[in-house]
Order: sequence, then structure tokens, then C-alpha cells
Amino acid sequence: MKRSATVALTALAPISWGSTYAVATELLPPDRPLFTGVMRALPAGLLLTALARTLPKGQWWWKSAVLGILNIGAFFPLLFLSAYRLPGGVAAVLGAAGPLFVVGLAALVLGERASLRTVLAAVVGAFGVSMVVLTAEARLDAVGVVAGVISSASMGAGTVMTKRWGRPEGVGPLAMTGWQLTAGGLFIIPVAALVEGAPPALDGKAFLGYGYMMLINTGIAYWLWFRGIGALSATSVTLLGPLSPLTASVIGWAALGQALSPVQLVGMAIAFGATVAGQLAAARTPRSFSSTEKNDQNISMDLTDGAVRR
Repeated sequence: MKRSATVALTALAPISWGSTYAVATELLPPDRPLFTGVMRALPAGLLLTALARTLPKGQWWWKSAVLGILNIGAFFPLLFLSAYRLPGGVAAVLGAAGPLFVVGLAALVLGERASLRTVLAAVVGAFGVSMVVLTAEARLDAVGVVAGVISSASMGAGTVMTKRWGRPEGVGPLAMTGWQLTAGGLFIIPVAALVEGAPPALDGKAFLGYGYMMLINTGIAYWLWFRGIGALSATSVTLLGPLSPLTASVIGWAALGQALSPVQLVGMAIAFGATVAGQLAAARTPRSFSSTEKNDQNISMDLTDGAVRR
């Protein structure tokens, strides 16, 4: 599959995550973010693991647990804590700074040397997102800021380590996604029970919302994300992150009746332009193949490229 097609498919993951706010506010029980995290991750993880019909072996039990905690189990609760303690715009900007963590970690752990254009794309992308989501009423909260920074660092570390460790020979991204979602969901359960108590009663709208979250927003989205990490550089993948808050803003305007000011429209153009520029810069950067990419050249990936083309 051509690089441009791989980037486009991977971009569907943050685009899908941009719908989380609208679905949560319109369909899901209020004030239950950790329960929502469990419902997103655990059922999707068990389903994907069952479809892959492959369980971890040997060291991949603890590696999957570590990746699941970084990408899901720690990331979700910290993200929700940040969102509750900070105005949504501030939390989104902290998330948009995630690519900068990945650029640094990828250089240290993977030897991926980011070009000046790539670093500038990450900075400009975060600036564009800030124009879209920040308001004059935004206030800072120390706990919320720390939680937001750590959540971005956790997801960044998970992205880099997913690239660093690759996958076991003969195992595709479907199984790896299932393992991580399962581990992350199990990690959140005791935190949710301690903080939120018993699960809430669910109505038809909630079942619809959680069904979408589990299948589309998490199962398919994270499969595309981890598949992209295997085929692209870690930096290239994470530079797609600003598409999430941009999508949330578009959905808020189109479906929830939220207005977009001229400043926000300019910010959206800047952030989208930085995302495209970052992909062009990453495509020009020479890199060596990881074990995951070599593995991808030799095995079909659960849902093969041929199937995707069909």
C-alpha cells in the first residue's frame, strides 16, 4: 500500500476520536468518564482478541500490559481528569502538544531524527489548535495541567514503545490492538469502581453511544492507529493528532449548533496545514525499517491490504 493511502487510513483514527465529545454529551450518562473508558476499551479488546484468535506468549504478556496501560489504561483516566479540571480548550491544547513528546522520545529511543520542518509542523499545529479551542475565559488548574501533560506523555510513550517493540512474528495489528485494549480496560476497572462507584443504569441512547464508542471510536480507530505505527514513523503518526480537536470543532458546528469565529477558522486552516506539512516533511526523512515493518512485508495483516483495496 502506498504511503499516502496508509497516512489517510491512519488519519481516520484521530478523526473518529474527534467525535467522542459529541457522542458523550448527547448519548452517554453524565459524569461517568471512567466507566465510559472501560466500556470503550474492554469490550472492544475482547472482541478483537477473539477475532484474531491469538493470545500473547512469553514476554508479550507483560509488554502488552505495559503498552495497554500507556496507550489506554493511564491515558484515559488522566485525560478525563484534565478535562474535568480544565476548560476544554486548555485540555485540548495540552493534547495537541503530544507530537512534541513523540518527536523527542522517538529521537532517543528509535533514532528517528526529526527535521526542523517536522518540529515546526508540531509547534504550528499546536498553535493552530489553540486558536480553535482557547477562549478568553480559560483558567489554569495545577492538577489539571499536570494530568494533561502526563496523559500526553503517556500516549506519546505508548506510541514510541509500540514502534520500538513491534509485534511478535506472525501476529498482526488486530491481535496487538485487542491485547492492548483489554489490558487497558482491565487497568481502568478498579479506578472506575473506586472513584465512580457502581455502573449507572443504561437506556437505549446509552447502548447506542457505547456501541459506537466500542466498535468505531475505539476498536476500528485503534486498529488503524496501531497499524499506522507499524507502517509509518512514530513521528509521522503522532503529527496526525491535531485532526481530533479539529474534527470535534467541525462536529460541534455542524451537529450541535456551535458557532465558529473567524479566528477559529484561521486556526483550523493553520492546524490542518501544519498536519499536511508534517506528513510531507516526514515522508522526506530517510529511516530504516523496524522489525514490525519487516514483519508487515512478510505476513498479511489480519485485514490485508488486498482486502482494503477491494
